[in-house]
Amino acid sequence: MNKHIKYILILLVVLIGINYVSSKAFKRFDLTEDKRYTLSEAAINTIKDVESPMVIDVFLKGDNFPSEIRRLQNETRQLLEEFSAKNSHIVFSFINPLEDESTRDRNMQQLMERGLTPMQLSVQETGKSSQDVIFPWALASYNDQTVIIPLVKSKIGASQQELVINSVQHLEYAFADGFNKLTKPKSRKIAILRGNKELEDKYIANFAKKLGEYYYLAPFTLDSVATNPQKTLKDLEVFDLIIAAKPTEAFTEEEKLVLDQYTMNGGKSLWLIDAVAMEKDSLYNDSGSNFAVTRDLNLTDFFFKYGIRINPVLVSTLYSAPITLAMGDGSESQFQHLRWPYSPLASSKNNHPIVNNLNLVRFDFANQIDTLKNSIKKTILLQTEPLTKLEGTPRQISLEVVTQEPDPALFNKGNQTLAVLLEGEFSSVYQNRIKPFKLSGEKDKSTPTKMIVIADGDVIKNDVSRNGPQELGFDKWTGQTYGNKEFLLNAVNYLLDDDGLINIRSKEITVAFLNQEKITDEKTTWQLINIAFPLVLLSLFGFAFNYFRKKKYSA
Repeated sequence: MNKHIKYILILLVVLIGINYVSSKAFKRFDLTEDKRYTLSEAAINTIKDVESPMVIDVFLKGDNFPSEIRRLQNETRQLLEEFSAKNSHIVFSFINPLEDESTRDRNMQQLMERGLTPMQLSVQETGKSSQDVIFPWALASYNDQTVIIPLVKSKIGASQQELVINSVQHLEYAFADGFNKLTKPKSRKIAILRGNKELEDKYIANFAKKLGEYYYLAPFTLDSVATNPQKTLKDLEVFDLIIAAKPTEAFTEEEKLVLDQYTMNGGKSLWLIDAVAMEKDSLYNDSGSNFAVTRDLNLTDFFFKYGIRINPVLVSTLYSAPITLAMGDGSESQFQHLRWPYSPLASSKNNHPIVNNLNLVRFDFANQIDTLKNSIKKTILLQTEPLTKLEGTPRQISLEVVTQEPDPALFNKGNQTLAVLLEGEFSSVYQNRIKPFKLSGEKDKSTPTKMIVIADGDVIKNDVSRNGPQELGFDKWTGQTYGNKEFLLNAVNYLLDDDGLINIRSKEITVAFLNQEKITDEKTTWQLINIAFPLVLLSLFGFAFNYFRKKKYSA
């Protein structure tokens, strides 16, 4: 008896010891095929220095959510649990701002004032249609700072399930990006080039405001090149990136040399170039037409040396954003959305972090880019759909094209490249050439660097109303929001990203959903199988048991 008590006491001590050790040290295992619950190193680095509570409020709580949104809710919770497991200072809670009817309207108003717009969903489940309003946002607060984190990643033409798949794939980057804003102070500097008649500040204000959340911005003019090129280059090299937003005045050889040497010294650049002079506003005249002509920016040899050529042709396509025109006379006129082939909608054929899971990007009077053979790595970021044609210049562009039925046979030029990423060691444009002046420390080969060239300056241009600059990519006439701002932000983040945070966007996650139509069609069948079939089996077993029992004992 004493021996048994001894064994029991030893077992109790062992169990208590195991429980104590497991409470202090534990290991999580991710058994999913796509490793969706394994945080990337870049994401973990955003929270490794968090030493006080970082509070995350997720406004995605509710008991009557459609199945797709419940899936997004669960994925969000599980992801935050992973962050919390890496750093116990990560504290999160789910809040339903619409739960209390008495404060519902006030809560909605307060959230919308902070920029958290609600989303209305129409979901078919079990043959019934339901309407739900949700706030797919989170607020993360740390050290008296708060950032907004979007939970839904919309995409034009996406179904409800596709929307959730896009959102789940975007979750880790969305939270890591938000945490990075809270924990890492701004350090990188961006120069917005001025002096070559680039877009006015009001037309790039929305994107500049977004960039300001990540980087320091300042205008930079090249005018001083003519008098003191050495100082101009030195001042320019203070910046990590330059952005040329639709220059319309030709660059001088002196300016090009300074820009070239900036690249040779490892500077990054984002170029938004129009090789054809044509504006949509110029068509709104009595004739409804204008002439598109080649715009000479004196950059042909500049980009040619780096490995690309922007051709002075217009890309016309059947897959494009509409133009909104007033049709009819006087008070009888009505606004109509009409086919407009000169506003291509571009997408990507790869999963590069800049463009992976990206909404369609709208262009206006875009040009074609050719890639040339050299040692520079080139990645095509955006291209048109196959049904395109190329129109040379000079050419008359008329609004009457909206009334003409296009001939698909003429749109036979296939996919056309509109945006390219260049990476590697660039050769100087002025290698083995006579230079306009002498610079100290001139280089013929760059250190490894990056450059993005987009063959349309209007990609960065936001509309301006009486209330000021509008959201970049938003079409007030159709209510569609295109992916222009996200694309440009991803591009800048990639060019300046040394810790690999943007690469999280390449992570592919497979989210499986039940077929709702099949569930509705086969609902009765499976109810019978799950309810009636076990009862039948139980009845047969009872009958057989009694039969054999009577037979055995009656004998």
